[in-house]
Amino acid sequence: MRLRLPRPLIQRPRSAAARRYRQLARADEVRPWRAASFAVIDLETTGLDARRDEIISWAVVHVDGGRIPAGGTHYGLVRPRRMPDEATIVVHGILPADLAAAPSPDVAFDELLAAVAGRVVVAHAAWFEKAFLSRAAARRGVRWRSPMIDTSVIGRWWLFERDGYLPRAISLASLTRALRLPRHRPHHASGDALTTAQAFLAIATHLDALHPQTAGTLAAARERVAEIRRLEPPEGYPKPWAQREEPETGAEPEAEPAVEGEPAVVDGAADDAPAG
Repeated sequence: MRLRLPRPLIQRPRSAAARRYRQLARADEVRPWRAASFAVIDLETTGLDARRDEIISWAVVHVDGGRIPAGGTHYGLVRPRRMPDEATIVVHGILPADLAAAPSPDVAFDELLAAVAGRVVVAHAAWFEKAFLSRAAARRGVRWRSPMIDTSVIGRWWLFERDGYLPRAISLASLTRALRLPRHRPHHASGDALTTAQAFLAIATHLDALHPQTAGTLAAARERVAEIRRLEPPEGYPKPWAQREEPETGAEPEAEPAVEGEPAVVDGAADDAPAG
């Protein structure tokens, strides 16, 4: 039987950035969300398994005062121990030659820690980012303690408030279509981070109009979504795109318009999985 050794009780930050992150990790979550500071993050990796795959690029977009400030985007490459394979290169377009001169994982992660310190972190399908960030933080002698808001979760909450239907999962592309927002450079860390930041601002604004939101309530949205799921009737929530109006007798049926909710909602966990 394989024994697991307990984690050390005392962690020692291994850099100034790690020390500062530990001091500021728990950002203020009580103030109205527009008064809080956020760091929207996206990672590109060599695969989906945080235990063996590595981060090869990262981006952080700051959101302050309910706005994306000019110059608030931070981006970097990471030199992995093992270069990405051809399948990964096809997805991200990041070549081994691009990574050969990139900073080491420790140096790159210190830059990332400096960009998120003291901020509430936002990501789409945040479980994926958190898995990689937690392991990278442990290597720098700190625990990943930043509160995280998941746009895939608050997006599903917003769709339920709008349509009365709760999708089981929603991709970033589908969410931006539902919000009628542009998508910037898919599968590029800075492009996806900017897209996620815009989606976050739109969703938080919509939810705040219904009930005043704080950074804390948005970070705790998973509990609200779980409650909605528990209350789902046996026949399921009504699907808005399945509701059709009967045409008047004798009238020619009109072409059914595309329903905004349908292409944006996907009841499958795979739709929520990052490309890696």
